[in-house]
Amino acid sequence: MNYWNEYKAKLTTPDDAVKVVECGDVVDYGFFNGKPVVLDQALARRAPELKDVLIYTAVTLPPVPEVIKHPESFTYIDWQWSKLTRLLHTQVEAAYYCPILYHRAPFYYRYLLNQDPHENIDPGYRSFYYNRPEKSKHVKWIAMLQVGPMDDQGFFNIGPQNSETSAKVDAADYVLVEVNKNMPRCLGGSEEAIHISRVDFIVEAPENQMLFAAPDVPPTETDKKIAEHVMKFLYDGCCIQLGIGGMPNMVGKLIAQSDLKNLGGHTEMFVDAYVDMIESGRMNGAKKNIDKFKCVYTFAIGSQRMYDFMHNNQALASYPVDYTNDPRIIAQNDDMVSICNAIQVDLFSQVNAESLGSGQVSGNGGMWDFVLGSQWSNRGKSFICLSSTYTDSKGELQSRIVPQLPLASTVTIPRQMVDYIVTEFGAVKLIACPTWMRAEKLISIAHPKFQDDLVKQAEKMKIWTRTNKQLAV
Repeated sequence: MNYWNEYKAKLTTPDDAVKVVECGDVVDYGFFNGKPVVLDQALARRAPELKDVLIYTAVTLPPVPEVIKHPESFTYIDWQWSKLTRLLHTQVEAAYYCPILYHRAPFYYRYLLNQDPHENIDPGYRSFYYNRPEKSKHVKWIAMLQVGPMDDQGFFNIGPQNSETSAKVDAADYVLVEVNKNMPRCLGGSEEAIHISRVDFIVEAPENQMLFAAPDVPPTETDKKIAEHVMKFLYDGCCIQLGIGGMPNMVGKLIAQSDLKNLGGHTEMFVDAYVDMIESGRMNGAKKNIDKFKCVYTFAIGSQRMYDFMHNNQALASYPVDYTNDPRIIAQNDDMVSICNAIQVDLFSQVNAESLGSGQVSGNGGMWDFVLGSQWSNRGKSFICLSSTYTDSKGELQSRIVPQLPLASTVTIPRQMVDYIVTEFGAVKLIACPTWMRAEKLISIAHPKFQDDLVKQAEKMKIWTRTNKQLAV
């Protein structure tokens, strides 16, 4: 069947496509590099005639979304804050965080947005809009996302942001796609493409519209030391999950230079470190229990080199997040190793990976999913990594290992889920440890400048037994 006639019939201008949006509607942007650009600009141009429109997205990447400049018309909700979201939040009050369990995102769309009205169950966040007394009309949920060019079978590949995309399309009243010829074609897996029959309007992006390429973050000496500690626990056949940043990239570089072999990849986020590991031959997926010989991921943010590597690459498999991040799926791979970053850890081993006090920094993302899934894996391990210190806005050195998390801080990982904590001063295993032992182990990997004070605080909190003679005061 020739789908190009249907393509031409649905092709329109951005300004005409966004006419479907009315006051009070919900517009759901594609996540990551799936965020629309020309559709966003067109919607922002309608700001004078719109109000009470909610915009949902996750991990806002450049360019700056135009709608956020019009808080009188649009309220911006980001499910996982990026650096850009944080910057925008300081300028625009109408930007909010939405906490979720990431592996449940497709469920939120397919079930909560399509709840049977006869069921005696609160339909979740859509009920907020339906239950407002001033709403006498149906509140439309409109999906807008960037996709790759359509193929001859009528499919638009959604590129390196499988995530919740297909579920979002299922739940939406209208689907608007913005075709970007520079989107890499990412192979599945499953649900890596959207058929034209599921699309209502098509617009085309400019030829020069590129994906956001993350700047190279060179590892610090602290990153190198943390990565070296983690490397001591890796062995042939491990299946590895990494996040973004200097430390995970350092792990990838060290693996590429090592003599490890037959490593596997199963991750939420595909990053440049995986390119290094795969190209070096160290990661081939040969020992995986599921998705053998494939590196599985649900989204990717990285360099242009990485996007080029992903294009039509059969070593990779793009899956929706309810597959990649489901702890039950993660656990099916033996020797699963999860490596995540954190902001603070208190002496009870509560982990904050998303806020500074009440100020949102990032989000839970898939951390909870992989911390749990890796520990359910046969011989699996979870590593939560952080530098022992940071320099505050006054130029003063502060400890990331603290007696108690500051007021209003988020507990991303509760203490009973913590396996290993790693700083540049070492790695300690905390599973099944009593509170006093957790305190002693954590103080042992804190910066020496802060250890004595942490001991005093642990004594006041009655979680210090003085069994660590070197640290006792």
